[in-house]
Amino acid sequence: MTTPVKRLPRRMPGWAKVVAALVLVLVVFFAGIRLSVVPGLKDLFGTDTHDRSGPALLKSIQDISRYDAASGNFQVVVDLEKDAKFLPDAIRGTRTLYVGAGTVDAYVDLGKVGENDVRVNGDRTSATLRLPHAQLGKPALDPDRSYAVSKQRGLFDRLGDLFSDNPNGEQAVQKLAVRHIGDAAKESELTARAESNTTGMLEGLLRSLGFTEVRVSYGS
Repeated sequence: MTTPVKRLPRRMPGWAKVVAALVLVLVVFFAGIRLSVVPGLKDLFGTDTHDRSGPALLKSIQDISRYDAASGNFQVVVDLEKDAKFLPDAIRGTRTLYVGAGTVDAYVDLGKVGENDVRVNGDRTSATLRLPHAQLGKPALDPDRSYAVSKQRGLFDRLGDLFSDNPNGEQAVQKLAVRHIGDAAKESELTARAESNTTGMLEGLLRSLGFTEVRVSYGS
């Protein structure tokens, strides 16, 4: 009589183990996505946000002698398109529609007022002031009110975003929005409003100090 020889179970190859582990990870991942939709299990596969930023450091202090007399709110729609020569837009090219909202301040620099620019009579009832013309500050873009409406990118641009440190960067449209807002502020009556408000402020201040006649003019 012969005794049958039992075959030893074959060991799973290394590559098979890797494939099996990968499949298991994908199953758990997609199961987590499905479970996150179920009420009560929404945060099971959620993410936590931790602010690990360091403390803000004071680099410098600058004295300000200007009087911010007016502020304008502006909004501009930027339509920026970049095309590549000899290539269709579906292959290489971008187009971004961006709504930029920001503010521009108008101010009078009181620090430029000299001794000869202020004249007061003997009994301190009349005052004459000559101030520099109002100026416009730098446009400040409001990130809470600015947003991209649509972005169209070609195939090469999409692939480039995969290897970029700042994919879908909006620096170009943001700079363009700031420039348009600054141009709009120059064409507005913001500086005239600032001078009018500064005049009203000084007249009210000096009259409260006993001056009955106050004259304010502006010049370079």
